[in-house]
Amino acid sequence: MPSHFFFYLAVSFILIHEMDAVRCKEWRIFPILSLLDDKSGFQVFMFAHIPLFFFLLWVLLGQESPTYWIRGLNFFFILHLIAHILLVSHPKNEFKDWISWLWIIGAALFGCLDLLLG
Repeated sequence: MPSHFFFYLAVSFILIHEMDAVRCKEWRIFPILSLLDDKSGFQVFMFAHIPLFFFLLWVLLGQESPTYWIRGLNFFFILHLIAHILLVSHPKNEFKDWISWLWIIGAALFGCLDLLLG
């Protein structure tokens, strides 16, 4: 099995989750972004993902050995699931269907597997 196989599965799930986050208007549950109208919230949410994705790609592809970053991101995937669980009853939370939870739980599960087996 390739090195950090489960981590790269986790990254795939988190990226799909971010696509789903646009559909579910995730900016509505963030403290500052929730103050914006939908058009502005969407724009800020989308533009904020440029440096996030750039950073993700840079630490994974621009480092000779990204092991520490991989470990940290695996922990982030788990904490991300916990955050979604804590926000499940938020009135503007639209992550209600099984497929949205598949992406969120999948990222955490594969991140956890990478920590345990990687």
